[in-house]
Amino acid sequence: MNPIEEYQLNQTRRSFLHNAGKGIGSLALASMMDTKLLSAAQAQTREQKWSGVLDAPHLPQRIKRVIFLCMAGGPSHLETFDYKPKLEELHGKPMPKSVTEGQPIAQLQGNRDKLKIMGPQHPFSRHGKSGQEISAVLPHIASIADDICIIRSMKTEAINHDPAHTFMNTGTSISGRPSMGSWLLYGLGSEGENLPGFVVLTSIGGGQSQPIASRQWHSGFLPSRFQGVHFHSKGDPVLYVGNPAGVNIKRQRDVIDAVQKINRLHRDELDNPEVATRISQYEMAFRMQSSVPELMDLKDEPKHVLDMYGTQGADGTFAANCLLARRLAERGVRFIQLYHRGWDHHGGVKNGVAVTGKLVDQGSAALVKDLKQRGMLDETLVVWGGEFGRTAMAQGSGRDHHMKGFSMWLAGGGVKGGLTYGATDEFGYHAVENVVHVHDFHATMLYLFGIEHTKLTIKFQGRDFRLTDVHGNVVHNILA
Repeated sequence: MNPIEEYQLNQTRRSFLHNAGKGIGSLALASMMDTKLLSAAQAQTREQKWSGVLDAPHLPQRIKRVIFLCMAGGPSHLETFDYKPKLEELHGKPMPKSVTEGQPIAQLQGNRDKLKIMGPQHPFSRHGKSGQEISAVLPHIASIADDICIIRSMKTEAINHDPAHTFMNTGTSISGRPSMGSWLLYGLGSEGENLPGFVVLTSIGGGQSQPIASRQWHSGFLPSRFQGVHFHSKGDPVLYVGNPAGVNIKRQRDVIDAVQKINRLHRDELDNPEVATRISQYEMAFRMQSSVPELMDLKDEPKHVLDMYGTQGADGTFAANCLLARRLAERGVRFIQLYHRGWDHHGGVKNGVAVTGKLVDQGSAALVKDLKQRGMLDETLVVWGGEFGRTAMAQGSGRDHHMKGFSMWLAGGGVKGGLTYGATDEFGYHAVENVVHVHDFHATMLYLFGIEHTKLTIKFQGRDFRLTDVHGNVVHNILA
C-alpha cells in the first residue's frame, strides 16, 4: 500500500477504543506480574520499521545499497578520466565556432569570439589489465582500474551548481521533489533498525567550496521520514541525540513511550502523515543514542585499515567519511552520500585538480578495496562523480561549467569492472557515443535494486511522479 494512503487510513471510533483497550489492559496485567512482561507489552505498542511500499522487487535484486561519492563543484573530466590529445595539440588556439555555436555556456557567454582551447593539465596513462586511461592526479583510483566502469558520456540539463545538484539528486532542477535516496527508502525501506536508512556526510577542501543545501537530500512531497540525515563527521555526529545529565536509558524509554502514546492519539485524530513520521523519528532517535557512538568509535579498526584509507579517525576528512561509509553500510544503511566540496576550479585548474584529487583519491580507492575484501562490493553500488564537468575552453587559468559531456565511474554489484563506456567528441565537449543521461543513470541504479523505474511512482497534486519523470533507459551494456 502507498504509505501516504496507509497513513491516511482512518480507524473507526469503535476500532480505536477496542485496540486502545487491549493495549491498556495488557499493560495493567503486565504491571501486576513482571517488569519484563511490561517491557514486552510496551514494545508491542512501538512502531515497526518501514519495510517499503513494494511488497517485493519487480526484478532480481543485485544490490542492497548505494554509496555515492559526490564530487561537488564539477570535477574536470579533462584532467581526470577523459584524455583528449586534440586539446593538447591545439592548446591556446581558438575554439572552433562550429563546436560552441548555439550552445549554453555559463560565465564565458560574453566571450564567444575569444574562446581559447586549454589542453590537459596533467598526463594520463593506462592502468590495469583493462588499460583504462586515468590521470596522474588519481594514482589510487588508477590502482582499481579493473574494478571500475568509467562512463565518459554523461549528460545533464543544468549548467549552474545548485540546479545541477538538484537534477542529479532528484531528476529535475525544480526544487521540492524527492531525492533518489528518499525514493529508495520509500520503495524498499531500510535494512537496519538502529540508524537512518539515508545518511549524508560532507567534507571540504581543494578549491572553491560551493554550498550544498540540505534540500539536496530532502524527501520532497514524500513523508519526511524518508529524507536523508546529515551526520557530522567529527565531534557530535548528530546534535542533541544524547541524553542530558541525570537522564538514564530507562527513564528516557519511559518518556519516549509516554510521548508516543500521545503522538498515536494525535495521529488517529488528525490523520496527518507527518505525525507518523514524528513517531518513527522518536523511536529512531532513541535507538541512535547507542548506535551512533558505536558507529563513530573506530578503536576496533586495525591500523592497516586506517592506513589504507589515510585517516586516523573521525576527523572530518573525506578519507574518514569513506571509512564511516563502509561502517554505515555494514549496519544496514540503504543510501550513503558523501559530498566533497572542492572541485569548482574556474581558475588554477592545474593545481586545483591536483590538490582536490589528492584529498579524495586514497579514500575513494580504499572504500572499493575494503568492500571487496569484506565480500560487500558485490551487493554495493559505489558511484563517483560530480554534478557536471568543465569546458574545453580556458577561463583564465581555469575551466567553466559544462553539462554536455562529463565523466563518472561506478563499481560494485552488477557493474562491469575494467570498462570504459561512451565517449565525448575530440574536444571533450559533446557526449557523442553511448550517451548516458542522468535519467538513464537513475533508471539503471533502480534496476540494480530490482526496481522497474516506471513502476515506482506516487500520486501528488493530480499526477504520478517518479524519479526518472517520463524519461530514462537502463544502460544494460555496463551491467555484468
